[in-house]
Amino acid sequence: MLQRQLEKILPEVTKSFPVVAIVGPRQSGKTTLCRNFFSEKPYVSFENPDNRDRFDADPRGFLSNYTAGAIFDEAQNCPQLFSYLQEIVDSSSQMGRFILTGSQHFRLNSGISQSLAGRVASFRLLPFSYSELQDSSAYGAEMSEVALDAYLLKGSYPPIYDRQPNVALWYGNYIQTYVERDVRSLLNVTDLGTFQKFIRLCAARNGQLVNFSEIGEQAGVSHNTIKSWISILETS
Repeated sequence: MLQRQLEKILPEVTKSFPVVAIVGPRQSGKTTLCRNFFSEKPYVSFENPDNRDRFDADPRGFLSNYTAGAIFDEAQNCPQLFSYLQEIVDSSSQMGRFILTGSQHFRLNSGISQSLAGRVASFRLLPFSYSELQDSSAYGAEMSEVALDAYLLKGSYPPIYDRQPNVALWYGNYIQTYVERDVRSLLNVTDLGTFQKFIRLCAARNGQLVNFSEIGEQAGVSHNTIKSWISILETS
């Protein structure tokens, strides 16, 4: 497994905080990192509707199965989890007990700020950095021969390197999944086609100063709507 730079500081962090939260885009490697680095902890995914139903039916009974701690993946899907974890960690001095991950930065941070402030160390895990790929024995030789413009075109999401899919097809499906799942849960978007056009307009302006009015005019929505959508993109 390719070593992530975040792994270098996790040993120290887990000695100082009872909860560690790792947020980042879908497919950025959060689950792989946590399941390997915290391999001794049981893993629970709240993407699984059965797990969500069991937690909602009996939160205390559910958490009693994980008295020594656990990895709770996509924790934002169970908003009440944070309040129960606060009670648990406040009654113990155990550090590094619970690991939370989430692909919706806004919703996870909202739960943390309301219930776990001061009890959690939060980090953002993005896809592979260029230096992480260069340092990897698996990809180092390949990356040393790839021009920067080719790397930027290919991107840095882990599945691109692990599975070697058709890049255009993979990103097309990734965007479709993101729009249909995450955007609908965070924004009142009635016209997904308009939002997809907005994403394309933003992609074409990568590295430029943002102009809300210009993007809004071309997308057919107000500049305030564009400002709201961009704020969600920055935190999701």
